[in-house]
This record gives sequence, C-alpha cells and structure tokens, in this order.
Amino acid sequence: MLHLLALSIGIVAGLRAMTAPAAIAFAAHYGKLDLNGTFLAFLGYKWTPWILLVLAIGELITDQLPTTPSRKVPVQFGTRILMGAVTGGAIGTAAGNLWIGAITGVVGAIIGTLGGAAVRGKLAAAFGKDPPAAFIEDAVAIAAAVLIVLALP
Repeated sequence: MLHLLALSIGIVAGLRAMTAPAAIAFAAHYGKLDLNGTFLAFLGYKWTPWILLVLAIGELITDQLPTTPSRKVPVQFGTRILMGAVTGGAIGTAAGNLWIGAITGVVGAIIGTLGGAAVRGKLAAAFGKDPPAAFIEDAVAIAAAVLIVLALP
C-alpha cells in the first residue's frame, strides 16, 4: 500500500513539482508521516511546510505564464524527478525502505511528467487554449496530493 502511495506522490511531483513536497511536509509536520531520526526529518520542521506551500503556490501561478518552459526540459524534468525521489522516499521510510520508496517516486515522477504533458496537450487542443487544461491539471495534482496524505497510515 505505501509503495503505491510513493508511486502516486511521484506522479503528483511530475504534474506539479512543489505540490508533492508541500503535501508531504504537512503530513510530516502534523504527524501523519514519521520522519524523525531520518535525513528527511526537516520536512516536518515548523516552517518547512509553509515555505513549500508558498513555493507550490508560486509554481501554480508561474505555470500559467506563456514564458514558462516545458516540464520536459532538463531542469524542469530533473526537478520533478528529484521531488519524486524525496517525497517517495519519505513515504518509503514509513514502509521501512527509503530507497524502494525513492525509486518508486522517481518512476511516478517520470509517469506524471510525460503523461501529464500529453494529457494537458490533448486537453488544451480540445479547449482551443491552454489555461483551462492547466487549471484542471492543478486541481488533479492538489486533490491527489490531499488524498495521498489522507491515505497515509
């Protein structure tokens, strides 16, 4: 079950790179995910969830700008993979294996990045413009992140 959640949070990271770590940081901060004694414990610190929330909101805003580069360029793709590894690893820690969680999170981030781009492109074509597709993708990423956190044991 937890490995499926690690894969799922990786997919969220592929859709919106900062939404996944913000959700995991809130889960750690409020005791849904015990990261104490691990190198990921910083995710549960007092200010971490709020800082990541501000970054996630910033990402949602900048994603709407026409000058924002594709999620498939190296820096954007790499960030999503890194966030998938960190967030999947955090969930994997709860399952007793950080590395399996991290690898699963990376796989999810690749799926979310490439699949999200493909679906958004088709939605944008159907709408005749990108913003509605982007808002739908935002809503899916946020809802999925919340459901993943709620599903944590």
